[in-house]
Amino acid sequence: MSKYSKEDIIRMAREGDVEFIRMQFTDIFGQLKNVAITVSQIEKAVNGQVMIDGSSVEGFTRIQESDQYLCPDLDSFTILPWRPQHGKVARLICDVYNPDGTPFVGDPRGVLKKVLKRAADMGYSFNVGPECEFFLFQTDEKGAPTTKTSDEAGYFDLGPLDHGESTRREICMTLEQMGFEIEASHHEVAAGQHEIDFKYADALSTADNIMTFKLAVKTLAQKNGLHATFMPKPVFGINGSGMHTNMSLFKDGKNIFADPSDARGLSREAYAFIAGLLKHVRGMAAITNPLVNSYKRLVPGYEAPCYLAWSASNRSALIRIPAARGQATRVELRCPDPTCNPYLALAVCLAAGLDGIEKGLTPPEEVTDNIFAMDEAARAAHGIESLPGTLKEAIDAMEADALICETLGKHVTTQYVEGKKREWDAYRTHVSDWELGKYLVIY
Repeated sequence: MSKYSKEDIIRMAREGDVEFIRMQFTDIFGQLKNVAITVSQIEKAVNGQVMIDGSSVEGFTRIQESDQYLCPDLDSFTILPWRPQHGKVARLICDVYNPDGTPFVGDPRGVLKKVLKRAADMGYSFNVGPECEFFLFQTDEKGAPTTKTSDEAGYFDLGPLDHGESTRREICMTLEQMGFEIEASHHEVAAGQHEIDFKYADALSTADNIMTFKLAVKTLAQKNGLHATFMPKPVFGINGSGMHTNMSLFKDGKNIFADPSDARGLSREAYAFIAGLLKHVRGMAAITNPLVNSYKRLVPGYEAPCYLAWSASNRSALIRIPAARGQATRVELRCPDPTCNPYLALAVCLAAGLDGIEKGLTPPEEVTDNIFAMDEAARAAHGIESLPGTLKEAIDAMEADALICETLGKHVTTQYVEGKKREWDAYRTHVSDWELGKYLVIY
């Protein structure tokens, strides 16, 4: 049940000195889009009558079927604190609909909703807590981003070593104004790298929150003369940025992953969910790690999980079970990065886990040894496979995984794969500075 009615939105907009409303939606590649309307159009907005040209959004519709409508989630109404406080700007997160009133099959939010309904039909609700990492870099004299930082901090350091501390604090305070519950924020391992963790929520709200979070981080960094990037591996030789994703299933208000009678405190459903993730994670990789650059993070030596294994505590495994138990029991998938489309990423994670539960899958034995220290023969002896090594390999794995393609639907799968193949081809044919430095003189 919604907390706000249409009448509530109209009243809050008019009484709150709101002049503009951003009708936000997300394309299939995870880019946030919007149409801005004046408050005079608020009644049209809440009734789903704001139109967009879907043919102008990559991966949406063809030019001959371009008309689409934005149907707002009323509970997503919030005022953007960083905009002018006289003549305020608010936002509504929207679903995309066809002119005949049916949901658009290419809307990522709709893809997630379909999987959540499947879970609900099984009696489950799906909760997710993300750990989003990002870099704060300096800008040059023209305001263009660099990869430089005067930051000298490391893990958990503080000012004066942490030069991004004040910006990170401002981000946290702004997000709290928007209704976020910030659980922790700290400097990460690499210079200029930060993490802000917000409280878990139902999967749809979490996906919405991730999109809002990224917008707030980039906007406030720019306001402070910095550039924020969620690029997975912006600098060679240091740790990249991930988005560890903590997941749990609830039934009748109880966390069904918890079982105090089990030696690890995990239920049969938890083990099956883990097994489902491991079965499909290679096919999910093009979604959870969507860029050419994503695979430069997923290499040994930088705390990035690239090996298909699970453990109750071992951080070198792809899947980890954090120490908390009872209602806080959760499965942590460590490979996603923050450039993913969160709606699609959570959809495939849930679909994979439910597949494990439905088929009663059993995961392999827990790996407690440091996988990063194993050689190829040792990993083979443990039956440990690897994630795809490139975006091209990930695309091939996705096309071969029927469950992932079915979860995304034919339209999203086709458009996504075509877009990612174009990205790979552009990268594959590009002559890089590394190649010129390596070959130009000696050959």
